[in-house]
Amino acid sequence: MLIICHHLEIVRRMWYNIGNIARKSAEIKWKVSILELTSLSKYLSLLLRHKPEIAGITLDRHGWADVDELIAGVAKSRAFDMQTLEAIVASDTKKRYEFNADKSKIRACQGHSVKVDTEPEQLDPPELLYHGSCTRFTESIQRNGLLPGQRLYVHLTIDYLTARKVGSRRGKPVVYIVRAAKMAADGYKFYRSSNGVWLAKAIPSEYLELMPENNAKGAD
Repeated sequence: MLIICHHLEIVRRMWYNIGNIARKSAEIKWKVSILELTSLSKYLSLLLRHKPEIAGITLDRHGWADVDELIAGVAKSRAFDMQTLEAIVASDTKKRYEFNADKSKIRACQGHSVKVDTEPEQLDPPELLYHGSCTRFTESIQRNGLLPGQRLYVHLTIDYLTARKVGSRRGKPVVYIVRAAKMAADGYKFYRSSNGVWLAKAIPSEYLELMPENNAKGAD
């Protein structure tokens, strides 16, 4: 009887170990899959915002790329298909990309350095918007205001924490308050992209206020 119990315990532990191995294997595959999607999403951003020629594709004047051409171009250098493309679009928390109605075309919603018109909707902005930057740019911003740099627009948000997160990507973050309603009243135009990002051609310094760190909500 003791021998049978001992054998049963060995079998139980064996199946337990097999189960652990299977779970760890699934976790590793899931992490690899997420990393692969992240890498592909960054590459997609490069193609649809800045350098479509790398994959041998073209963007029309509104930023649209042909999906079949995009898949064929990306697949020359890495595994890529329609299912992967749909997964990237669906999993992107910032909704950076959009398909047309029949999914024959795709584009980035904003953030382009190539000259395209993504047809953002012109709207009256809220009273205040926010822009995230970092400390090494404050002197230039104080002097010149916010400029789009290589992009077509300055990107703005209604959410302080989002702005701070954006600023932290490039160094010690700072957040600017943009007196958007005052700007609009003075004749400046504001737009909102299809994924909810507020856009302006530039923000003169007189409409900016640097948020004091000790008064900033959620500051570190």
